[in-house]
Amino acid sequence: MKLADLHLHTVFSDGTYTPQELVAQSLKAGLSAIALVDHDTVDGIEPTLEAAKAEDIEVLAGIELSAEYETQEVHVLGYLIDYKRKDLREKLNFLKQNRIERIYKIVDKLKDMGLDLKAQDVFDIAQGGTVGRLHVARAMLKAGKITSIFEAFQKYIGEKCPAYVLGFRFSVYEAIKLIRDIQGIPVLAHPYTLHRDELIPDFVAHGLMGLEVYYPEHSQSMINFYLSLAQQYNLLATGGSDCHGNSKPLAKIGSLKIPYTLVEKLKAAKEKL
Repeated sequence: MKLADLHLHTVFSDGTYTPQELVAQSLKAGLSAIALVDHDTVDGIEPTLEAAKAEDIEVLAGIELSAEYETQEVHVLGYLIDYKRKDLREKLNFLKQNRIERIYKIVDKLKDMGLDLKAQDVFDIAQGGTVGRLHVARAMLKAGKITSIFEAFQKYIGEKCPAYVLGFRFSVYEAIKLIRDIQGIPVLAHPYTLHRDELIPDFVAHGLMGLEVYYPEHSQSMINFYLSLAQQYNLLATGGSDCHGNSKPLAKIGSLKIPYTLVEKLKAAKEKL
């Protein structure tokens, strides 16, 4: 049976794999299809497509957009997007600037807590990729401020932690609309992190087309719940490992595999757009 992993990141956002390494690891994991969904950037799509050209693996062009609802961070995946659109680039430049500003704010909060970290150290680790909290955690680890990536998120930069900063200034509705505008399929990423399932019907009313039902941190009861919700609202079901390479060593490529039939359903939905 053909299998897929539809949630992968590269060095173009906060993963540690190059596109070539991503493809190689995906083949090693026995995958037939993968989706590249770097945070707020499409820069890694062309290199990944190029790396896969001579290999027996399919790459779906995607993105993971960072948005906010009230005071909460929400991620919206976009699948089979027209990633060459100029209007998309303009929006992503806005988000890129938001992310840079956010790093300075996080570093300031850490400093207030007695943890002296330079913003440039974070940018150096990002190496021009879309900068995020995982880069902050890696910079903290490198500087000896923490003993693990987990500790950074648990104590300092995770949601509701003292140095957490939201600040994307991009609504869930805008994220959904942007993905629809570029002929993509908007899917709510790891819905368990929302902690407010009652919001999902509202997102559906604004154009959401799917739920990431299969996710490493979803229990079987969560999977069953989101599957039933997907059926109730006629939503597509997707899933993936959320692999970030060595930054999150437990989330390996292909550690969560979904049947290729779900990819075919995404394609069928795309044809109707």
